[in-house]
Amino acid sequence: MEMNKRANKGLLAVGVALAAAGVAASTVPAAAAGTPRFLSPGELPPHASSSWTAGPVTAGQPDPLPMCVGEALPSISVHRAYHTDLDTTALQVTVVERSEQRAKDFAALLKKNLDGCAESVMKQYPDITAEQKYYGKVNAEEGAHVYGVHTTATWGASDINMFSVGRDGNTVTLVRWGQMGNFANAQAADFKKTTATAVNKLY
Repeated sequence: MEMNKRANKGLLAVGVALAAAGVAASTVPAAAAGTPRFLSPGELPPHASSSWTAGPVTAGQPDPLPMCVGEALPSISVHRAYHTDLDTTALQVTVVERSEQRAKDFAALLKKNLDGCAESVMKQYPDITAEQKYYGKVNAEEGAHVYGVHTTATWGASDINMFSVGRDGNTVTLVRWGQMGNFANAQAADFKKTTATAVNKLY
């Protein structure tokens, strides 16, 4: 989740608290056999004044875990984190399931968690107010769904995060993009393009 320095003890705790369930991660080659392809920096929503930098493709759960969906991510996750020089970050997490049905069930679980994201955040963190929007479906492979979640904190932090969940066969990918701001800063059209690219690149 995006936040300024004052938010480190609050909103960051949403991810850090969930990270306790994480596993040790190890870097894996992006082109390893059986590993889905990940987004390149240039495929993320463009930033007005900074380019994107991508971290390595890494085995295991991301740390901290993304809000609302983090607890559902299994140890077989593979992820890649991205950031700009300013206040914008992104994350892609991909899970290869043993069967297409298991992938369908996992994608449905992530979508269910995002459907109730704002309510879940406010229930767990009383000093956070959250609201969300559903931005619709993206037609890529078996489809993807896009959400926006705006959070404000009692100390004044205001953050916008975009999430998408998509599937191609037995592979599910989650993409998160976030920065300080509100729904006016969501870059929904650009994020939908990023989502389509992420799903289409899985294999």
